[in-house]
Amino acid sequence: MKTAQLKIDLNCDMGEMPEAIVDGTQETLMQSITSANVACGGHAGDAETMRFTIEQALRHGVAVGAHPGYPDRENFGRLELNLGAEEVAQSVFEQVSALAKVAKACGAPVTHVKPHGALYNQAVKNRELAATIASGVARWSRDVVLVGLAGSLMLNVFREAGFAVAAEAFADRQYEPDGTLRSRKFEDALLREPEKAARQALRMVERGLVTASDGSDVAVVPQTICIHGDTPGATEIAAEVARVLRGASVTLNGLVEK
Repeated sequence: MKTAQLKIDLNCDMGEMPEAIVDGTQETLMQSITSANVACGGHAGDAETMRFTIEQALRHGVAVGAHPGYPDRENFGRLELNLGAEEVAQSVFEQVSALAKVAKACGAPVTHVKPHGALYNQAVKNRELAATIASGVARWSRDVVLVGLAGSLMLNVFREAGFAVAAEAFADRQYEPDGTLRSRKFEDALLREPEKAARQALRMVERGLVTASDGSDVAVVPQTICIHGDTPGATEIAAEVARVLRGASVTLNGLVEK
């Protein structure tokens, strides 16, 4: 009996570091991924970095998405903030709208929205915050895929708000036994070895499992896998993940198939 063909999207957070644009890191990453989450003015990014990143994505056939975060550049959007719902919703709306405006000028559709950093991690367990994110995006459009952590309540909240969703897993991050990401305050939070990240990605795609920090197996069934652009050795990690997946006959494609 013929088995179903395995497919996965590979995404990367982009447009966050001007130095990565200048030194060619971002261009190299584009060769390995299928979706780019473009920082749109909250934790990082401006009109120029958005335009440059979108143009790169178009050249490489990479789908473009918005990557809104807390408006906290000093802490790169990775510090938990206690903002009111309206403030968060309006910030998300403004960031996604800014990215969409630049994308339209470049001739690129915006296919997805993925929250960044602390905004994402808080929404994993906070129903109200997840709903607020969805509300902010909805002020712009509901015709877009919302990306959230595989197995988390944020995906259910996004669905309830009328969005298509994509369950996300991480090739370059350690997991906790409850399926959440291990805090960056721990030394082993990042997987820095390309081979190890690739094995983790392949196991999630083929078996729907990931090994947690305590050695236990956790169920993770992703539609998209992230490699962080600011992880040390990100270009090598992304290339190895893509190589190993393709070598296992996994098709790499964007969240919205052309």
